[in-house]
Amino acid sequence: MFIFGNLFLAVAKILDLLLSAYMWIVIISALISWVNPDPYNPVVRFLHSATEPIYRPIRRKIGHLGPIDVSPLIVMLVIYFLRTFLVGSLIGFARRIV
Repeated sequence: MFIFGNLFLAVAKILDLLLSAYMWIVIISALISWVNPDPYNPVVRFLHSATEPIYRPIRRKIGHLGPIDVSPLIVMLVIYFLRTFLVGSLIGFARRIV
Protein backbone atom coordinates (compact mmCIF):
# COMPACT_ATOMS: atom_id res chain seq x y z
CA MET A 1 0.00 0.00 0.00
CA PHE A 2 2.98 2.32 0.39
CA ILE A 3 3.10 2.76 -3.38
CA PHE A 4 -0.38 4.32 -3.41
CA GLY A 5 0.58 6.48 -0.44
CA ASN A 6 3.63 7.74 -2.31
CA LEU A 7 1.53 8.31 -5.41
CA PHE A 8 -1.00 10.46 -3.53
CA LEU A 9 1.84 12.33 -1.80
CA ALA A 10 3.49 13.06 -5.15
CA VAL A 11 0.19 14.24 -6.66
CA ALA A 12 -0.38 16.50 -3.66
CA LYS A 13 3.09 18.05 -3.93
CA ILE A 14 2.77 18.64 -7.67
CA LEU A 15 -0.68 20.17 -7.21
CA ASP A 16 0.69 22.41 -4.44
CA LEU A 17 3.55 23.50 -6.71
CA LEU A 18 1.19 24.29 -9.60
CA LEU A 19 -1.20 26.23 -7.38
CA SER A 20 1.71 28.18 -5.88
CA ALA A 21 3.02 29.06 -9.33
CA TYR A 22 -0.41 30.21 -10.46
CA MET A 23 -0.78 32.28 -7.30
CA TRP A 24 2.40 34.15 -8.25
CA ILE A 25 1.10 34.65 -11.79
CA VAL A 26 -2.09 36.19 -10.36
CA ILE A 27 -0.12 38.43 -7.98
CA ILE A 28 2.24 39.66 -10.70
CA SER A 29 -0.67 40.21 -13.08
CA ALA A 30 -2.52 42.26 -10.45
CA LEU A 31 0.56 44.35 -9.70
CA ILE A 32 1.24 45.00 -13.38
CA SER A 33 -2.37 46.07 -13.91
CA TRP A 34 -1.80 49.05 -11.58
CA VAL A 35 0.52 50.64 -14.14
CA ASN A 36 -0.08 51.13 -17.84
CA PRO A 37 1.82 48.13 -19.29
CA ASP A 38 2.73 47.79 -22.93
CA PRO A 39 0.08 45.38 -24.33
CA TYR A 40 2.55 44.08 -26.92
CA ASN A 41 5.13 43.00 -24.33
CA PRO A 42 5.35 39.18 -24.35
CA VAL A 43 5.34 38.96 -20.55
CA VAL A 44 2.22 41.13 -20.31
CA ARG A 45 0.54 39.08 -23.03
CA PHE A 46 1.37 35.84 -21.22
CA LEU A 47 0.04 37.14 -17.91
CA HIS A 48 -3.11 38.38 -19.60
CA SER A 49 -3.73 35.11 -21.42
CA ALA A 50 -3.03 33.07 -18.26
CA THR A 51 -5.36 35.03 -15.98
CA GLU A 52 -8.20 36.41 -18.11
CA PRO A 53 -10.01 33.06 -18.62
CA ILE A 54 -10.25 32.76 -14.83
CA TYR A 55 -11.09 36.44 -14.19
CA ARG A 56 -13.81 36.69 -16.85
CA PRO A 57 -16.51 34.52 -15.17
CA ILE A 58 -15.84 36.17 -11.81
CA ARG A 59 -16.16 39.64 -13.34
CA ARG A 60 -19.39 38.60 -15.05
CA LYS A 61 -20.93 37.44 -11.77
CA ILE A 62 -19.57 40.08 -9.39
CA GLY A 63 -18.43 42.93 -11.59
CA HIS A 64 -16.25 45.76 -10.37
CA LEU A 65 -16.70 47.35 -6.98
CA GLY A 66 -16.27 50.89 -8.16
CA PRO A 67 -12.77 51.29 -9.58
CA ILE A 68 -11.54 48.15 -7.81
CA ASP A 69 -11.34 44.79 -9.57
CA VAL A 70 -11.76 42.10 -6.92
CA SER A 71 -11.39 39.11 -9.26
CA PRO A 72 -7.65 38.61 -8.49
CA LEU A 73 -8.45 38.60 -4.77
CA ILE A 74 -11.20 36.01 -5.24
CA VAL A 75 -8.89 33.83 -7.35
CA MET A 76 -6.19 34.04 -4.66
CA LEU A 77 -8.72 33.04 -1.98
CA VAL A 78 -9.83 30.05 -4.06
CA ILE A 79 -6.20 29.01 -4.60
CA TYR A 80 -5.54 29.33 -0.86
CA PHE A 81 -8.60 27.19 -0.11
CA LEU A 82 -7.51 24.53 -2.62
CA ARG A 83 -4.00 24.47 -1.20
CA THR A 84 -5.27 24.16 2.35
CA PHE A 85 -8.17 21.76 1.84
CA LEU A 86 -7.38 19.67 -1.23
CA VAL A 87 -3.61 19.40 -0.90
CA GLY A 88 -3.85 18.96 2.87
CA SER A 89 -6.45 16.23 2.46
CA LEU A 90 -4.34 14.41 -0.12
CA ILE A 91 -1.28 14.55 2.12
CA GLY A 92 -3.29 13.32 5.11
CA PHE A 93 -4.78 10.49 3.06
CA ALA A 94 -1.34 9.52 1.74
CA ARG A 95 0.12 9.37 5.24
CA ARG A 96 -2.74 7.18 6.49
CA ILE A 97 -2.34 4.51 3.83
CA VAL A 98 1.45 4.30 4.10
